[in-house]
Amino acid sequence: MNAPWSFARFLPLAERLLSRGRLPALIFAVARKGPRLGKLKDDVRLLQSLCVAWWRGEYRAISPRALVTIVAGLLYFVSPLDAIPDWLLGVGLLDDIAVLAWVLKTVDDELAAFRAWRDRQAPEKLRVVERLPDTPQALQLEQEKS
Repeated sequence: MNAPWSFARFLPLAERLLSRGRLPALIFAVARKGPRLGKLKDDVRLLQSLCVAWWRGEYRAISPRALVTIVAGLLYFVSPLDAIPDWLLGVGLLDDIAVLAWVLKTVDDELAAFRAWRDRQAPEKLRVVERLPDTPQALQLEQEKS
């Protein structure tokens, strides 16, 4: 299945973001925008949790292509200027939802593996791995210390 036409321009942005170590800023932008819709909220949290676990070095069993796809999907989600600008009330999130649905379907096997990994972790460890500090800089510093 082909990527949504408006999504392709976010792939190189995602690659640059990852190569420059800017993932914490995106994770916090996603947390701020986070949807309040049931299943979508859970799906976005799952993608965010995967990114946090990857950033902290706790979960690396994901292909680089899948990681770039997830990061590009989250970039699309937080970008106010995508195919349908988010400020258009009622329809602004429709393209975001469509792109996230496509990302979830595209990386479904990788997400299933991440869910299985999460299920094997002790709840105390998951709380530490998935907890966001107060600022993106604090998350950046955590990674630099390890």
